[in-house]
Amino acid sequence: MSSPSTGKRRYLATSPFNAARERANIKAEAIPVGARVSHDRHGLGRVVALDGEVAVIVDFGGGEILRVALDSPRLERL
Repeated sequence: MSSPSTGKRRYLATSPFNAARERANIKAEAIPVGARVSHDRHGLGRVVALDGEVAVIVDFGGGEILRVALDSPRLERL
């Protein structure tokens, strides 16, 4: 049995996985503290803190404070 090739990986231009790979390379736009946001499931909220460059902490009211990834398709800055 031969061992797998250790050469450079090749990607097909028509691969359905290219879209996911390109989305992963796009940096999400930062949302400043105090900005209003809308979430598909949790509704309206306000950013209360940043979690590095990848997420925000959002207060949705009623004691519901959640960490939401910036690249989440459900999160929209108002």
